Amino acid sequence: MLTLYDCATAPSPRRARILLAEKGLTHTTVQVDLRQNEQLSEAYRAINPQCTVPALKTEDGLLLTDNAAITAYLEARYPSPDLLGRTPAEQAEIASWQWRMEFEGLMAIAEALRNSAPAMANRALPGPVDYAQIPELAQRGLARVQQFFVDLDLRLAGRDFIAADRFSIADITAVVAVDFARVVRVKPGEQHPNLLRWRAAMALRPSMSL
Repeated sequence: MLTLYDCATAPSPRRARILLAEKGLTHTTVQVDLRQNEQLSEAYRAINPQCTVPALKTEDGLLLTDNAAITAYLEARYPSPDLLGRTPAEQAEIASWQWRMEFEGLMAIAEALRNSAPAMANRALPGPVDYAQIPELAQRGLARVQQFFVDLDLRLAGRDFIAADRFSIADITAVVAVDFARVVRVKPGEQHPNLLRWRAAMALRPSMSL
């Protein structure tokens, strides 16, 4: 049985939950309370020294400690439905847009949040090392998130999916980014009609309720 180390309120493990659901895979869940800094506890450090979630323990005891590894493993181990592309061209296009959804979306939100939230003082980056907040990075992150919504809306003009004309890992990451942007008070509006249409369509997938 797969075991997912999760946090119900965090965006990164939500990506893993959606992926597992789309693959139709059952798993057990161990909640790690980030608000109580449980990820920094000695008990969790013994499981994942990176002090992050998600982490996925496979049936044969392999521990995967980031979404990139989890995605690569599950796609190779359980190839249907494929979410990384079938042909070399599809795989390249999906990989490119997956990176953009991470860098321009999730990382921008994290930059804005982690450099401004009082609860994250000295925790500006995830992991075992403390880093001080830089307020200027919070402002830059907020501007990046707003531009991310503009660019994503343009990408989705006349399209049902982010890449390769079908559902992929890029759509999963984009949904999580768009939804999580609420923590920095950014959300799609009437100026993003294509994004709103796409997000409404994504909501019809059962995995998106996770």
